[in-house]
Amino acid sequence: MRRFTGLVTLVASAALALTACTGGGAAAPAPSASNSGGALSGTVKFQSWSLKNETFSPYFEKLIADFEKETGVKVEWLDQPGDGYQEKVLSQAGSDTLPDVVNLPPDIAFPLVQANKLLDLNAADPSLASTYVPGAWAAYSYPGITGTFGVPWYLGTDLSWWNGTELKKYGVDTANLPTTNEQLIELAKTVGAASKGKLPVLSSMPTIDLFSSSGVPIMNDAGDFVFNTPQAAAVVDQFRDAYQAGGVPEEALTGDFGGNADGFKAGKVAYTTATSTFAGDLEKNAPTLRKGVIATPRIGLAPLFVQGVSVAANTKNKDAAIAFAKYLTNTANQVAFCKIAVGFMPGTVEGAADTKSLSDGIKDELQLKAIGIVVESMKTAKMLTPVQWTGAMKTYMDQQLALAIKGNIGSQEALDKIVQYANQNKVS
Repeated sequence: MRRFTGLVTLVASAALALTACTGGGAAAPAPSASNSGGALSGTVKFQSWSLKNETFSPYFEKLIADFEKETGVKVEWLDQPGDGYQEKVLSQAGSDTLPDVVNLPPDIAFPLVQANKLLDLNAADPSLASTYVPGAWAAYSYPGITGTFGVPWYLGTDLSWWNGTELKKYGVDTANLPTTNEQLIELAKTVGAASKGKLPVLSSMPTIDLFSSSGVPIMNDAGDFVFNTPQAAAVVDQFRDAYQAGGVPEEALTGDFGGNADGFKAGKVAYTTATSTFAGDLEKNAPTLRKGVIATPRIGLAPLFVQGVSVAANTKNKDAAIAFAKYLTNTANQVAFCKIAVGFMPGTVEGAADTKSLSDGIKDELQLKAIGIVVESMKTAKMLTPVQWTGAMKTYMDQQLALAIKGNIGSQEALDKIVQYANQNKVS
């Protein structure tokens, strides 16, 4: 499925593992008048993605009741399961039954924008732009298309997680861990050689996110993929050297590896990236290993994972739909939501900076440190993978990079093939 599916699941599973107050603070008053000055009325349908459950339902029920009381607008809450969500949304759009307000990450929103199924919210209310985290607001604008087609709701980003206990055994100064991808790959080479391959640091091949966070341009203004650069080839060359030194396990190249976070929890690799909820995951599934774990900011640019809500272009109640989208995503309601979904961040500028509210009641030092890192990272985080990048492109990229890292083809040749394939198969 698409990139954000895992994050939606993670929100739900992380929240279910915690006990939290669903009240979460007073919400800002709902708008009681439309942008055109008339009173709000009627009904709007709101669709969420796998959030109607014992953890989140009380939160939404109260939020909707408060909005209805303030505005007189009736909200019909729909929820779709996690699996098959994109297919469901595309079917709704194709049959003109898209709900008035719908939970969409930027990549699932993209084909709907291309088909003119979503409302340009920047044109509808230009004041919105200054309310939300800049990188998250920009995530709903697409190359060659004028407008912004969603408002940010809850956000996430990755941190770097290190097995400090094991790294120290091979002479690594854990007070000065890598801060660049080049340093990270060099560390993998060094530790791989020193441990004779017993402690790989890396557990995945280069990704679009890695290239992007290293400063490699991914697409040009014309919408073509252009990351087959000497800089990207040098990154692949470094991976090849690290692999040969034992710094990257064979499973990472064959696709048999269960995932870098799983490998980290099992003690098979010394480094992983994960959201701040990983602190709780470690406490539950790897408490002994957790004692020596170190959290630092994501190396290079921090990726931005965005969930938001959009308004259907054919809504029969535009003013009420926009009013509910704004109310759902205002600072008070977003902070309250993120207190339940610990580890995720509000999509408003004010909410994302509210470190005290987001960490209130948390005693665990590793979790507190992780939240602090996320708050700081959110100031510059951005979406690193273009919405045009597909699962098929990633599969082809993995195949070619595996050949390059094994030394069967050159790094530049592999990148040229990947870029050619991506440009031939992109949706324009």
